[in-house]
Amino acid sequence: MSLNRYEQLLYDYIESLPEERRYWLERVVEVAETNRRREAAALALNGELWDYFEERSRHEPEFADVVGAGAGKVSMLNLSEYLLRIWTAGKAKKRS
Repeated sequence: MSLNRYEQLLYDYIESLPEERRYWLERVVEVAETNRRREAAALALNGELWDYFEERSRHEPEFADVVGAGAGKVSMLNLSEYLLRIWTAGKAKKRS
């Protein structure tokens, strides 16, 4: 899966900080458990990850450059799907 440069920036940031990684891992698992369909979970995370990106732009220059440039809302859907895949892979539900 290919991430856009903003998704990659956010992913690298999350991975570099253990507390952030722990929070997002728990959040991804929670969203996956509350949404029966993977697509719905990915869409929910897409919005949350963009909100987080915007929040970080107030404190981190590399995020501020993106938000300040007036790029508008950037999709985090590939990152959402990737996090769901790597952090919930072993928790697949049985099909009936």
